Amino acid sequence: MSSARSHRRSVIAETVAPWSDIARLLRGGEADTLIPVIIPRHRRRLWWMLPLWLGVYALLTGLMLTLGEADAASTGDLTYGTLAALSYAGGVVLLLIGALWWWRSSIVEIEQGTNGVQTRYGAVVRTLDAGRHYLWHPWSRVDFVVDVATEIPYSAPVMACPTQENVPLRSIEFFLKFRITDAVLFVRTIGAGNFDLVLSSAVQDAIRQRARKMRTERAYDLRGSDVADMQELLNRQLSGYGVRITGSNIPDVQLPAQYQQHLATRERVAKERTAYDQEWGLVRKRRIDQLGMDIERAKKVRDARIVEVRAALNRAREEVAQLLEQQETNAQRVRFEIETRGRSGLIAAENEARAQRALAKAYRDNRAVLQYELARRRLEVGAKLAGKAPQPVVVRTDGTGADTSALSTLLTAQLLPRLTALPSGEGRQWSDRIDRIERLADEMSGEE
Repeated sequence: MSSARSHRRSVIAETVAPWSDIARLLRGGEADTLIPVIIPRHRRRLWWMLPLWLGVYALLTGLMLTLGEADAASTGDLTYGTLAALSYAGGVVLLLIGALWWWRSSIVEIEQGTNGVQTRYGAVVRTLDAGRHYLWHPWSRVDFVVDVATEIPYSAPVMACPTQENVPLRSIEFFLKFRITDAVLFVRTIGAGNFDLVLSSAVQDAIRQRARKMRTERAYDLRGSDVADMQELLNRQLSGYGVRITGSNIPDVQLPAQYQQHLATRERVAKERTAYDQEWGLVRKRRIDQLGMDIERAKKVRDARIVEVRAALNRAREEVAQLLEQQETNAQRVRFEIETRGRSGLIAAENEARAQRALAKAYRDNRAVLQYELARRRLEVGAKLAGKAPQPVVVRTDGTGADTSALSTLLTAQLLPRLTALPSGEGRQWSDRIDRIERLADEMSGEE
């Protein structure tokens, strides 16, 4: 029953009611019906003109009786005078009754928070604010009483609204509040009944556009979401009707039954996962604690081993220090030996150098003797070589450029091989002889 009521759409309508029921209908409505506009049931009739016309007729009758009294005899004067007085009295009374009736029927009281639309001959004359007003014109009336102060709540559930995956949601309930800002524009442009259809269509269009952008799994995010853009869109659409949306929200979203089962399954799985996570957290904590204890034991073992290693390291350092001392001692001994050996070698080298220096000095002193001996030996070798060298035979000519004699030439040709075969001394003697022979041959040729 409650779900059916929650899915019921608000209905905006206008109704005809007496003035006494206007306040009740504007504030409460009737059976989920919102009534922002009421057409008053008018009490104004033209019956108030009947006593006025009767009063005028009575006054005219009295006037006629007064004129008739002046023409009548003395016996009829009393009768005409009485009737004229009664006519005047009745006319005055009727005029007073008609005036009071007119005054009372012209009073209009507009409820606080509403505006009355005054018309004359069907044309809108003005808007009446809250309070008492007097409509003296017989054909002036208030055709509409419009609630302009109350923020009217309106609920419009949208059925079978598809999401982005084209999954139709069972319903999206949209709630808004609106207020009529211009009574004349509202009643003359659209009216309450038509406004209900227009508002319902605009709300459904806005909701469907919003739902199309949502994924089905996030449909519940529409509840309580920001709908300022939808409110602005509705205000732009309804501003031409003299209506302004003052507030809106999405109070409830209902998913399809099958999808709700899926969500229930997901929630159950999520709860099981949460329980498993909690259990795993406990197991993890217990294992972490066990690992912590193992780590502490390992740290203690490590510290003990570190102590042992440090002790062994100290012993090793002591042994290494002893070995280093021994090595240094051996190195010192070897160094001393090397230095001793080097000093002895250095002294021997110095002595050898002195001997070489003395030897070089002796060589330098004997250099002149060696040079003399070398020169002498060179001379001896040169003399030996010169004695064994062939001696040249020079055949002299007169140097005048004239041809020698045939005899000298013949003799020279015969004697030259013999001269070359002789020793040097004999060869030189023979050469002198040949010279003399040539001279004799020249002289003989000259004599010839």
